Order: sequence, then C-alpha cells, then structure tokens
Amino acid sequence: MKSYTKYLTFHLPSRVAFVNITAQVEEAVRESGVREGLVLVNAMHITASVFINDDEPGLHEDYRKWLEQLAPFDPSPQRYAHNRTGEDNADAHMKRQIMGREVVVAITDGKLDFGPWEQIFYGEFDGRRPKRVLIKVIGE
Repeated sequence: MKSYTKYLTFHLPSRVAFVNITAQVEEAVRESGVREGLVLVNAMHITASVFINDDEPGLHEDYRKWLEQLAPFDPSPQRYAHNRTGEDNADAHMKRQIMGREVVVAITDGKLDFGPWEQIFYGEFDGRRPKRVLIKVIGE
C-alpha cells in the first residue's frame, strides 16, 4: 500500500471564508500515484473546517448567516466563557464543530469518486493567521 502526505497553508485576510480546495486535493491524488484508495483531508486547526458540498455562492452566503445565528461573533467575555481566557474566538470553535474537521473521499481509477456537485472546501472561522490542511492519500 502507498501513502502520500501533502500540506496546504492558508492565511486568509477575512475572519470567515470558504475556499474550494478540490483542485489541490485532485493534484495530491495525482502526485501520489494511488489508483484505488482513500484521501483524508483535514483542517489542522481548531477554528477551521474541511467539508464537502456544492460550490454555489448563495449556499456559502447561507452558511455564513446560519453559522452567525448559531454562534455569533462576540469577543467579549460575557457571552462565551472561552473568551475569559483572553481569547476572542469562541464562536469560531463552535462554527468549526458544526462544519466538521475532515472529509474522506474514495479514489477510484485515480480520481476522486464524488457524487453530483460535490466539492471539497476549507472553511475559515478565525482568519488572519496561517493555518494548515493535511491531505493524506492511501491505497494502491
């Protein structure tokens, strides 16, 4: 069995953003030489996410609004106990929990084996500093 590891680094200027990383994952699969297997893609930071969905701007705007309703940004220590530690990003931790840490996609005949419209996204919820994403390809 083969194994291949690649890291992506993001340093997004906005607090919240969604970035389609499908092409980078496809490139890692090609580089790996794996024809049949799995690829794991995971955010290596507790205020970021990796998820699969449609690459449709209206949906992304809906996610932003929905997540902000569920866990509003509030840097004060009154709303979130986590912010009493000197941090101001408790909402970002909660948004990440909802959107998920990672995805696993099957590789068939050297390609990501997606359903219709599926794409892989990096979700940023506390931007303005470097964060990494792990791509781990395993298979034959």
